[in-house]
Amino acid sequence: MTADETLLVGDVGGTNARFATVCMVDGRPVLEHHESFRGADHPTFLAAVKAFLDGCAVRPTGGVIAVAGPVSDGEIDLTNSPWRISEAELQTLGLDPIRLINDFEALAWGAPLVPTEQLASLGGPDQGDPHATLAVLGPGTGFGVSALVRDSRGTDVALPSEGGHACFAPGDAVEDEILRILRRRYGRVSIERLICGPGLLNLHRALAEIDGRESHIDDPALITAEALQNPNSPCGATLARFCAVLGSVAGDIALTTGARGGVYIAGGIAPRILPFLKTSPFRERFERKGRYTDYMAAIPTRVILHPHAALLGAARVGFGGPKSEFSLNLTSA
Repeated sequence: MTADETLLVGDVGGTNARFATVCMVDGRPVLEHHESFRGADHPTFLAAVKAFLDGCAVRPTGGVIAVAGPVSDGEIDLTNSPWRISEAELQTLGLDPIRLINDFEALAWGAPLVPTEQLASLGGPDQGDPHATLAVLGPGTGFGVSALVRDSRGTDVALPSEGGHACFAPGDAVEDEILRILRRRYGRVSIERLICGPGLLNLHRALAEIDGRESHIDDPALITAEALQNPNSPCGATLARFCAVLGSVAGDIALTTGARGGVYIAGGIAPRILPFLKTSPFRERFERKGRYTDYMAAIPTRVILHPHAALLGAARVGFGGPKSEFSLNLTSA
């Protein structure tokens, strides 16, 4: 896209689709006209995009859409949604060029652009290695993973990933038992079977079985609400275990990617449970990596509070910003 064009950017997950237009103002890309759509309210993705475009004062000529899942040949069947999305279909709406990228790839591009005041620390130093890789991960409807590889020349490369579907690794005897219970149901147990909205429910039911209790909760939001109100309740124990496993997984991903630049927790859940997360076993489990404990202690961990970080990343891709200095010129309205 060139500086005199208006760009459509989107962030499409299993539950919601968020859109904005982006234009260049005094050499700075600025997000404008934000709008969010529930997937359940629109039978097709194309219908949701058309509804957004119909409300735009200036119609975008192209765009970048971040989607939750692997993009193949310009198409995707969303992992946790019935929507199917293709670049070819989007072109019928007059969007050309249009590009689909993985949602956590977009978050990796966008994470360095988030202002410091919209990041919440979960421990570690204030700054990581400025030339080292950043990891971005987090739970929402599913569990996403990506990384931004940086070098001393200021060039960045974002890595799309389906790391949320890697195998879950227990960290203690209780998690050994959780794995046994979930393996009975699923066969293979991925990280996403525990660390996401539906995963929270799996975790709660497994812990109830271990304790010999019955649980009639069928909505993960009820678990979170009860845990925040009463941390000493069974729901509080579930959320504490959720945070512990999240910390362990985040540490594994930091080791795997060499993310000495920092680990960013994204997704819809972490900001909603932030006070609980800060006092949870998250950071202890993040650092608990045996001989690499000191290595882990030097890595900052932060929660992204910016509601449109993926849109910032999509805008960066749309206007061609592989250089890290591009972040100095990006703002949001």
